[in-house]
Formats: sequence, structure tokens, C-alpha cells
Amino acid sequence: MNIENIEAFVYVIHYNSFNKAADALFLSQPSVTARIQSLERDLNTLLFEREGRNFTLTDKGKQFLPFAGQILQSYKKGKQLLQHVNKDYNELRVGCTVSVSNYIIPEILPWIKNKHVHLQIKVTTAPTEAILEMLLNKEIDIGFVRNVTHPHVDILGFYEDPIRLFVHPSHPFVKKKPLTINDVGRESLVFFECGSLDWVKIHRLFATLDHPPQIEYQIDNLETAKKLVAKGLGISFLPELCVRQEVKEGLLVPIDIQALGGLSLRTILITLKESSLDVSHLFLDILKEFDWKITAT
Repeated sequence: MNIENIEAFVYVIHYNSFNKAADALFLSQPSVTARIQSLERDLNTLLFEREGRNFTLTDKGKQFLPFAGQILQSYKKGKQLLQHVNKDYNELRVGCTVSVSNYIIPEILPWIKNKHVHLQIKVTTAPTEAILEMLLNKEIDIGFVRNVTHPHVDILGFYEDPIRLFVHPSHPFVKKKPLTINDVGRESLVFFECGSLDWVKIHRLFATLDHPPQIEYQIDNLETAKKLVAKGLGISFLPELCVRQEVKEGLLVPIDIQALGGLSLRTILITLKESSLDVSHLFLDILKEFDWKITAT
């Protein structure tokens, strides 16, 4: 029995489409159909009832599906075991976004080097889409990115950075409590825009205001946004980890706004499903060491 035929069967069910399964497997639709037909011959049974372009699983197909999933999972684990190089790899190629490069990588690299003295680490900074492309092309081993999905990529939630409102220490908000989103709408804003869905949620909060907020500066660089707030030129919603040093030095003050709820910037770790370099154990150790919250995926 061909493992690729079983893979095609599982993908068709997962995507509920022969065409989408073909795209995910980088095959033509006829090739996926041929693989399904070959599997049916091996099993001596029909797995799908076909009516034109529509199809449904037969009872036999429904019975076989959980076993097909188990076969694929067992095959993957066996392949990783045979190619296991956890103790032998001497280079780790990391791709990450700008914020991860600036604020997370400097925290975790010393710990990694302490545990793996001979490990050489290469860090490449790029947008999420570029990092995904580099991973698929095997130009990097792992990537730290924002939200992304791909059938050939495994995802591990790594860190959630709460988004909070930050102001200059002399700002009236430091002493005024409680605060509402309407209070924020009356202030000059330094709006840091990074493309995350959670920033979209902030825009939606602004839409509930009686009048639009005073966005004096719209910034795509976090360091610039921090410096403008530190100079008293406005207030800003910023990721908490990224301003930790400024808060420690008394340059910025975090302000609680109940309407923000659990808004955060999510960082996920991505690796190739078929990669022989399994480093997930290393980063799970990092999560335990730094007591960082594992995000849901």
C-alpha cells in the first residue's frame, strides 16, 4: 500500500475538495484522483460515492478514515525517528519578524548557547510571508511569525504579548481611574500599526466612539512610536514586552483600559512537517525556563 495514496485520501477529506487537496499536495487534480483510485484497488472497496463534481464518503470510507490518519501519523513519527538529529545538529537557521528579532531573540539566544555551546545560530529578519516562503524552500529551519497556516507546516504557539495603553509619566491618565475607551478617544494618539488582527479590534473599538480619535501620528516602526510617547507627543497602544525597558526606566507608564480585554500580539513557531530537524523540544524548554505562556493553535 502506497503512503502517498493514503495521504491523498486524508487531504481530500480534510479540504472537502479534490482540487484543494491537489493544490496542498502540489499535484494536479487527476493525479489525486489516480491516487484515490489506486488506494481503492488496494483496499478492494469504494471510498467515495461520486455524483458529477460532488462526492461523499461511503460507509467503508468512513470506517477507514481514522485508520488512515493513524497510518500517516505513525509514518511521520517513524521517519523522524530514523532521521533524528536532535543531538547532532550544529547549526540553527532562524527566521523571525522585526519585533521578535528585537525583543524575544536577545532573551532566548544566551540561554540556547548556554545549553548548546557548539551550536551556531543564524538569524534572518523578514515579514511573516517571506519567512514562510524561506521555510518552505528550506532556507531556514524554524520561523517565528504572526498568525499563519499552511498544510506543510507545523505550528507551535510560542508567546502572546499583551497590548496595553502607554503614556508619558506626566500624563493625567496616570492618576485618573477608571478609564474608558471614550477617554482615550479625546487624546492625541500615536498609532503603531503592525497588521495584526488585534489592531483591527482596536479600530473597531474606535468605531464605537461618538467622534473619531485624534490620530496625530500613524507609525509602522515600534521604536519610533515609543520615542514619540516618551517625548509626550501622544499616547499609544503597544505590545507590553516591547516597552518593558522603558517602563523599568520610568519613561513610559502602562494604563489599564478594561475595553481592551485580552488583546495581544501572538508569536508562533513554525517548522516543516517533513523536517528531519526537530527542535520543538528546545523551545518548549525555553517556554518553561522563561515562564512564557503557550498560545493556543
